Amino acid sequence: MELHELRPAPGSRKKRKRVGRGMASGQGKTSGRGMKGQGARSGGGKGPYFEGGQLPLVRRLPFRRGFTNIHRVEYKPVNLGRLQEKFGDSGQEVTPETLAEAGIIKRSDKAVAILGDGELATALTVKAHRFSKSAKEKIEAAGGTVEVLGLS
Repeated sequence: MELHELRPAPGSRKKRKRVGRGMASGQGKTSGRGMKGQGARSGGGKGPYFEGGQLPLVRRLPFRRGFTNIHRVEYKPVNLGRLQEKFGDSGQEVTPETLAEAGIIKRSDKAVAILGDGELATALTVKAHRFSKSAKEKIEAAGGTVEVLGLS
């Protein structure tokens, strides 16, 4: 095969239809637009989102979607039972950093919420961003203290 023998695949290139170039062309006079009506006018025809006068889908959607609150704080929940497993033998201080080191949570920079599921037998000093009512009562009943950390 030589360079001068290269041709596009048969049928891949189609000639452009030249409309309005006389009756002999087959697309003269009305140029394939018919006689009269919306489709025959310049700028005529309905838009891509027109649904026959029904409220279009793109205008109905915002009422269905809801929204995302950009100020939402996502808490990482930790139950008292997990604290008893990891820190039960030692009466040490529990912070988001020590929870991350113990493998209870993945990252210490996220807000932590302590929940009351499980029992606590050891007096622990627990520092977290939020406590459930039952968790606070159980920690204090075991002789521990609760300290609420501020959100950064």
